[in-house]
Parts: sequence; structure tokens; C-alpha cells
Amino acid sequence: MIYVIPYFWKSLKLLTNPVLRPFLLMPLLINVVLYSIALFFGYWYLDHWVAQIIPTWLHFLTWLIYPVFVVSFCLVGFFTFSLLANLIAAPFYAKLAAKTLVVINAPQLLTIELSAIQIWRAELNRLRYSLTHALPLLVLFVIPVVNLIAPLLWLGFSAWCVALEYFAFPLENRGILFPNQKELLKKMRFSVLSFGGLVALGQSLPVINIVVAPIAIIAATLYIEDNAPQN
Repeated sequence: MIYVIPYFWKSLKLLTNPVLRPFLLMPLLINVVLYSIALFFGYWYLDHWVAQIIPTWLHFLTWLIYPVFVVSFCLVGFFTFSLLANLIAAPFYAKLAAKTLVVINAPQLLTIELSAIQIWRAELNRLRYSLTHALPLLVLFVIPVVNLIAPLLWLGFSAWCVALEYFAFPLENRGILFPNQKELLKKMRFSVLSFGGLVALGQSLPVINIVVAPIAIIAATLYIEDNAPQN
């Protein structure tokens, strides 16, 4: 994990670069809008639910329910709103990864510029991969004894899926598509899982989850430039 942390620090320094700024603002706006809408309607429905379900004489317990809602919202947000935001912002992330190479004056022996349709198709392929592998893992939670290690397996799988998501953009710019991306990242498994775990943690934290995606894209691009085989 220590090995990937410097790339996040470097990405923070690049956030204010004027070349990258146009490709940062729109994803940030998308995240702010989606999370604001979700939080507004979530709070509104919770307020009505509390009023209808909890008897008046138990309303003093509502102070316990709202913190639980906030925590639940953060967890659900990781699996739903983050996926939706990434899907919408995917074309901007691809540009952000490409422009990051320009900023650091990286050698670009091969740069593939995909269309928005191709980027969204790739995003849906990753989403399908995540969902089809997540369902068997969820079954483990209801199997006695096995369910003791299910949370650890789930955390590892979540870190892997997050890494696949954010490493995809710099790899696609190199012409490396999804099947080959998985094989390449498996060769850097420890660093990749550490990267995915840190990003997943950021996505589960309020406020930070709004800005973590662009930071992860830049960090992944820097990491791939230093560690992946050159074209």
C-alpha cells in the first residue's frame, strides 16, 4: 500500500493544473448533483418513514436513526451512485487520463482515442463483470462458517473492481482493452489491490467521495506510466 500512496500525493498536486481543469469540473459537477439529489430524497423519504412508522412516544429515538441513515447512504452510495457517476463521466475521465500524460510530458508511443460510445460500452462491460462476480460472493454471506470470511472476500473483490474501473482509462489510451487489462493488473496484484482499497475507502467517506474519482484517474495514469510495459 505504501508504494501506491505517492501517486495519490502527486495527483493532488496536479489537480490545479490549468490543462486538466476543464476535464475535472464536469465530473465534479456530476458527482455533486447526483449525491445532492440522492441525499435530498433519501432524507425526505426517511423523514416521512420515521413519522409514519415510529409511534409518537418513541420519537425521542429518531436521533439514533439519522446517523444510521448517513452511514447507510455512504455505503450504498459507493455501490450505486459511484457507479452511475462513473458511467456518466467516463468520457471525461478518458480525456483526463490522456491530458495527464501531456502535463507530465510522458512518452506516448501509442495513444488510442475512443469515442464516447466505445467508452460507455467498455464501462458497461466492467459493470457486467462486477455484477456477475458479486452475486456468488453475496451468497457466501448466508452460508454458515463460510460467512465468517465473506466480508474479507468482499473487501478484496471491491478493491479489485475499483482498481479495474480507474486503471481502465489510462490502459485504454494505450490500446489495452478489458480482457488484457485484467491480465496486466494481475501481474501487479498487490499494488493494484492497495490502490483499489484506498479509492474504495475514499468513496465511502462523505465529501471526499465527490473528489476521489478524478484523483484516482490521475494517480492510476501516473502509476501505469511508471510501471506498465511501454508500447
